[in-house]
Amino acid sequence: MAGAVTRERREISPASNQRPFYAQFTPEQLKEALRRMCLIRRFEEGAEEAYMRGLIHGTMHLSIGQEASAVGATMALRKTDYITSTHRGHGHCIGKGADPKLMFAEFFGKEEGYCRGRGGSMHIADVESGNLGANGIVAGGIPIAVGAALAIKKQKRDDVALCFFGDGATNEGAFHEALNMASIWKLPVIFVCENNKYGMSVSTERSMAVANVADRASAYNMPGVIADGNRIEDVAEAVLTAIARAREGQGPTLVECKTYRTRGHSRSDRNRYRTKEEIEEWKLRDPIGHFETELVANGTATADEVAGIFAAADAEIAAGLEFAQNGTDPSPDEVTRDVYTSRIPA
Repeated sequence: MAGAVTRERREISPASNQRPFYAQFTPEQLKEALRRMCLIRRFEEGAEEAYMRGLIHGTMHLSIGQEASAVGATMALRKTDYITSTHRGHGHCIGKGADPKLMFAEFFGKEEGYCRGRGGSMHIADVESGNLGANGIVAGGIPIAVGAALAIKKQKRDDVALCFFGDGATNEGAFHEALNMASIWKLPVIFVCENNKYGMSVSTERSMAVANVADRASAYNMPGVIADGNRIEDVAEAVLTAIARAREGQGPTLVECKTYRTRGHSRSDRNRYRTKEEIEEWKLRDPIGHFETELVANGTATADEVAGIFAAADAEIAAGLEFAQNGTDPSPDEVTRDVYTSRIPA
């Protein structure tokens, strides 16, 4: 799976390193954030190629173009903090520290995968790292995050639960019920909406009665913050404030990250509901190219260091794909392993 990470560079302000984002994190942490963004991009490009070659079956939902929201929202989390994810959740997994080779093993249905090959693309979970799992049900992870936050509060911990979901989920009943309950009980949960403008093929302009998802926060007496989801600084600063508020017992926050997926909704999406011009315009706002340029311009990283980060990501993804293809196939004799049922006594 050769090939460099696809990205677009953009001009930035030399004064950008004066932002709180650059004071909050060390140069090593900032370069690690770029590395994870790079890994997400290459992981998804590698997965896409594997599907096209017939090495993996089924479907998948790519988040190419949304890497800043995934990494920016997770880079200040502890291992003991929780996240819940979505059907478009590969970036969230890597942002929380997942190993790409174990994710690929899950894609290939191998025993070495995070869920022993039973979950696949849309159901990767790693409880040890605080990842409570992706979810194929739109808005399905939102009440799970509220439940996790309630457990945190009952156990008197200062951890948080961070919940990812798309703009389409905000029109589901679970979204409104969960935000209401989280606010009433002042739970330590951060609701992060990755608004990529489309719920499948339906534009937010046609599906929402308000201009912004963040506008809905006022109905539940919590802060509603809008961040540029293609700029990792904006996302991280918004989420840092929300995390601090949650750890101090002040309750939840709704953060809306305005972003864009440059691929279709899923593998079968023919993209007839948006123009090529729109897609190309958003590619010019590429989050990886933006952050790369930022780090070099403000002296956090050299051009050679950035090139090394990209090369290392390519090598890690290539090794991960090889690891997965050589993994262990599950035994048919264990098809019901880890499947549970509740039996009501007669």
